[in-house]
Amino acid sequence: MTLDDKNQNDILNSELMEQNDIEFIFSDKPINRFKTKPILEDKDSQLSNLRDEIANISNCELKNSATNLVFSDGNADSKIMIVGEGPGQKEDEMGKPFVGDAGLLLNKMLKAINIDRDKIYITNVVNFRPPNNRKPEPSEINRYSEYLRKHISIINPKILILMGSTAMESLFGTKIKISKERGNWKEVIINNQTYLTMITFHPAYLLRQPDQKKYSWTDLKEIRKKIDALKIKL
Repeated sequence: MTLDDKNQNDILNSELMEQNDIEFIFSDKPINRFKTKPILEDKDSQLSNLRDEIANISNCELKNSATNLVFSDGNADSKIMIVGEGPGQKEDEMGKPFVGDAGLLLNKMLKAINIDRDKIYITNVVNFRPPNNRKPEPSEINRYSEYLRKHISIINPKILILMGSTAMESLFGTKIKISKERGNWKEVIINNQTYLTMITFHPAYLLRQPDQKKYSWTDLKEIRKKIDALKIKL
């Protein structure tokens, strides 16, 4: 090899080192020259997997006493997501959230601000009916909040509406009171993603305390304003 050949070879080696990282040069693994992006599950697959995960939950009193798993309803591509407390008797029978009296009131509430229920996404904190419609225990809320956080991450809404104290506690804990927090925009961070959140009363509570509807109406108007400000299409 002549001196010129050696110099040329050194230059080529130097360029090769600059263009590739050390692991590529010295790895004893087979070289994959075609960089491929990881295959991501589509939203339907992620939701299906989450549903299966909840369906297979073990040692759960809620599941053992319920008739059906109540997963969700509505448009999974919606930018508006509502989270309630848990299924009641009607919901347990039909396997669908908000179909009883509280659901009928929810439909009216949404219609009052020009929202079609079918255009949004609805779920609950717990996916099985609590015995005798009792409020979920703190341990149950804590356990199911893991699934709820996954659910929210999959849907990835621009506006998250938490209806009732159970929904509020599942994401914000028990140190705050719904009477003070409702009507105020808050932020919750899930998997490094920030979600704009509105806390408001649950429709079932409003059926028991109709004098509180005026506060929910204020909240609904704030939600409508935010939808318009963010130019969310429904």
